[in-house]
Amino acid sequence: MTARSILQVFDQYQKARLLFVQSIADLSSKPNNIDCLEAAGVIDLLRPLLLDAVPSIQHMAAFAFGKLANHNSRLAHAVVRRDILSQLLKNIDKQNKFYKKAALFVLRAIAKHSPELALIVVQNDGLETIVECLEDFDPGVKEAAAWALGYIARHNKSLAQTAIDAGAVSLLVLCLQEPELYIKQIGASAISDISKHSTELAQAVVDAGAIAFLAKTLTNPDAKAKRQALLALSSIAKHSVELAEAVIEAEIFPDVLVHMAHPDENVGRVSAILTREICKHTLELAQLTANIGGIAALVELINTSKSTTRLPAIMALGYIAGHSDQLAVAVIGSKGIVQLAIVLQEETEDHILAVTVWAIGQIGKHTPEHAKAVAAANILSKLLKLYSNPKSSEDLRTKCNTALKQVLQKCMYIEALEPLLHDVPLNILKYVLGQFSKERWQKTKDLLNII
Repeated sequence: MTARSILQVFDQYQKARLLFVQSIADLSSKPNNIDCLEAAGVIDLLRPLLLDAVPSIQHMAAFAFGKLANHNSRLAHAVVRRDILSQLLKNIDKQNKFYKKAALFVLRAIAKHSPELALIVVQNDGLETIVECLEDFDPGVKEAAAWALGYIARHNKSLAQTAIDAGAVSLLVLCLQEPELYIKQIGASAISDISKHSTELAQAVVDAGAIAFLAKTLTNPDAKAKRQALLALSSIAKHSVELAEAVIEAEIFPDVLVHMAHPDENVGRVSAILTREICKHTLELAQLTANIGGIAALVELINTSKSTTRLPAIMALGYIAGHSDQLAVAVIGSKGIVQLAIVLQEETEDHILAVTVWAIGQIGKHTPEHAKAVAAANILSKLLKLYSNPKSSEDLRTKCNTALKQVLQKCMYIEALEPLLHDVPLNILKYVLGQFSKERWQKTKDLLNII
């Protein structure tokens, strides 16, 4: 047998190995194939190929493991039990960019399923590898690392703190400064995953200088980049007055309000989320939001959107109105009550109705004038109907009861109260009768004063 014939045998063997891992990767993309692949012992067959002498076979084997682990936690656990991680990450710093991206995909695919699996990734040097790859010169590797980091940090405060301790935050802030758009997007997303858990974690992100670069990302025309930056700023602002003020100091207003009218409805929704997280804290922050046109922007978003897109805008209106009677008047003057009444008519999902009812209570609770605005919009009968409906959720019924109590205890608009004297639950009727007695007593006092 000639040397050429011998080499041909080895060449065929190499091609067969490559074809095998490529085929497994393709088959792993379809959920219907997973049980069959697992029964055939695919994990044990792929394992030695991670150490193959041919780089393309190595990275395709890693990619196939990622596809398998991505499907469900059972397969992810199976990959971990076979000690794949130590083999996968061995000498990864010497591997090419294709292998690194495939290995990071495996880490992300395992970590995404549960905090337990994410912790296993961390304990097997996965987080250390991710942080090292965040410093890689290749943009694709950097993106894959930021993505994997976000999937670990999003689970809980402890894992997010571990990411911070590993030095990830400063590298994520550098991601925001990269020219590649997709790195900015995923960097902002990972920052949000870390900062959402607690004040301390959000403060660590702020201390790393993230806010200025997130605010700058808002000027990017890409909708996804805007969305991720807004979400990250929301995750920071929600925790405390100080953090909300730090976000405002980056001069994000009035741009955030302009973004509520963005053609991408998700950008509008997240803009409302950020506005909500800022104005909820104090009267001063709510007043600031109102002064720059926030109420009108929120009302317009409620008017032009549906379902979950309008939900954060409704909550923001409730927070603003709840802070003071003057802000509630501003909400009424901007047709806020009219729009909320329309939402009650249009929406069918209980969680949206519950938030809307809560917001109405925040508007109507202040004075008889506020309560009259609610009553004049014919909202009381709708609240009563939702409260009496046995199909309404417990949360919706509770919020209807609270809102009715808040508004009725202030309402002196007799024309709206009279229809509530019939077929009304006793716990609601007592508030209606209480207002009638107040009105009669007021008339008696006025008559005595005349005499």
